[in-house]
Parts: sequence; structure tokens; C-alpha cells
Amino acid sequence: MRVDSTFGPVDIAVSGMRAQSTQMEVISSNIANARTVDDGQGQPYRRLQALFGTDNEDNHGVAGVAVYNIAQDMGALEQVFDPGNPQADAAGYVRMPNVQLPIEMMNMSTATRAYQANAAILKRYQKMIETTLELLR
Repeated sequence: MRVDSTFGPVDIAVSGMRAQSTQMEVISSNIANARTVDDGQGQPYRRLQALFGTDNEDNHGVAGVAVYNIAQDMGALEQVFDPGNPQADAAGYVRMPNVQLPIEMMNMSTATRAYQANAAILKRYQKMIETTLELLR
């Protein structure tokens, strides 16, 4: 593995932080809309997912991470019996979003930890540069 840029570790850590920040925004949207039965188009809210990939434009060296798309999870919607709800069908069932709060909370925890890990890399890299500069004095 070859690092072409002096700032390779910084670029990689920053790209990871950006990707995890986007992931946390997507998860926040999912949590906020966990009970939204009408997304404005007459359909229940569908869970969103951030799709990641490598950010390797020149196909060599070390690459970072990029968010390529934010897609809807087309998984099955839950049906809840709530005949008093204005969105209920003739049988009294309401289609609910496919958001599961425990899973979203685990995903948020994972994204937060990944963000913190990338921030720690930046901090350690900064200390390494400071130590190198101190040695050169």
C-alpha cells in the first residue's frame, strides 16, 4: 500500500468523518419519522440508508470513503390496527414506517463511534507532526 499524498491520513480521516456525519443525519431523519404515516404523498415514511463506497478516483494508492447515495429501504411496512386513525384502511389497519428504533439507535451508536475514531486519528496525526517539528528545531 502506497500513500501518494503527504496528507493521505488526514484526507482519509476527514472523508470518514464526512461520511459518518451524513450517516448520522440519515439516522436522525429515520428516528424523527418513525411514526410518520403520511410522507406528504399519501404513503408512510420509508427508512433511509446511506450507501458507502471507496473514494478512489485514480484507482491507486490509499482511498477514503464516500457516500454514493441515500436510498429508501423498500422493506415491508408494518400494519397496526388503529381504526380511529384517519389513515386507516377499511379493515382499520394503518401502514406504519419500516423504521425500528432499537436498530436505528444501534446504528447511531456505531456511526458516532466511527466519527470519534476518525477524529482521534486526526488528533494523533497532529501530535505526530508537532513532535516531528519539535525534533527538527
